[in-house]
Amino acid sequence: MADFIKKSTVSITSPLGLTPYLQKEISDSGFQAVTTRDTGLEIQASLNDCIKLNYWLRTAHRVHYLIDEREIPNPDKLRNWVKSLAWEEWIPDSGYFAVTSRVDHPSIKNDQYANLVVKDAIADRIRFKTGRRPDSGSDLNRSVVFLFWTQNIARIFIDTSGESLSRRNYRSVSSSAPMQETLAAGIIDATNWKPGMHFINPMTGGGTLVIEAAMKELNRAPASLRNNFGFMHIPGFDNEFYQSIREEAKKLSFKETESRFIAADHDPGAIITARKNAQTAGVDQWIEFITCDVSQTPVPDGNGVVVVNPPYGIRLDKERNLGQLYKKIGDYMKSECSGKTGYVFTGNLKLAKKVGLRPSSRTTFFNSTVECRLFEYPLYSGSKKK
Repeated sequence: MADFIKKSTVSITSPLGLTPYLQKEISDSGFQAVTTRDTGLEIQASLNDCIKLNYWLRTAHRVHYLIDEREIPNPDKLRNWVKSLAWEEWIPDSGYFAVTSRVDHPSIKNDQYANLVVKDAIADRIRFKTGRRPDSGSDLNRSVVFLFWTQNIARIFIDTSGESLSRRNYRSVSSSAPMQETLAAGIIDATNWKPGMHFINPMTGGGTLVIEAAMKELNRAPASLRNNFGFMHIPGFDNEFYQSIREEAKKLSFKETESRFIAADHDPGAIITARKNAQTAGVDQWIEFITCDVSQTPVPDGNGVVVVNPPYGIRLDKERNLGQLYKKIGDYMKSECSGKTGYVFTGNLKLAKKVGLRPSSRTTFFNSTVECRLFEYPLYSGSKKK
């Protein structure tokens, strides 16, 4: 069985551009990043630590626990090395496992070949030690092994997350172009919104932004709706410890807030979708859902932010006159949102100029492969001098 108390290198991945926000989450959780990169960071932690990190991290995709690393010059050495590791301590002989990888090595032209080498070596090792060969495939809902092989250094991890942590399991109904939950959490962290402030979300679509903000306001664990993680399939997993993490999270969540969360969209279907998603997330009673044009979205008194994610004109709405829409967003912010901070998230920099406001900052994010900017607009009450 694996030792869930032993510390090792833990690599936590995140979407491109979210590492600064992940690093803050890690620091707030009591860990210190040993190294950082564009798509994540590394810390020293135990498997029990990984359980808690999987449950609470909002901007992470996966939590990988290092099993071993070595200089590996070719696939034959890779096979022999992997076969020498004690996989019977990590994968049940009657279980199922998948292999994923990121490979940058001159001897490997296809990552799938490296996956196959690792998969066969693990299965042969377990069959030799136990007399039984575990099943394997591409499903990530059981044991998952991750190979990182760049140049001559190979590192092999057990994936304690399994499915990506961006899958919160509250998106019961798909919208036309849904924003990934981890990206939404990063965008929220990049604004000046803090719990206790209002969150206004015109053009809400499937509601991901406003739902993530409400969950953070109420201190709801982002993975509270999940019932399966990679760590559950490691021999030695302590279900009582995991249940204690869940119970602690319930006690730490809030049931009251004076903040207002407003989700508006001109499309009645979008509001239906957003409401259903919020119901699944358990935060619908704290969100006001309104079917209206962006210019009619109500703005409550008090501190708050207005966050808009309009279409980019890249994949959707190609025929629409999006320039007029972006101008309308700017006019709405100028006339209705004084005293707040406005934000427009878009992958179309030309259209962003149509907003007609001078941004105080531009933060780069990536929505899948699309390079985007989060534009911040201070919306002063009265003149800027005052």
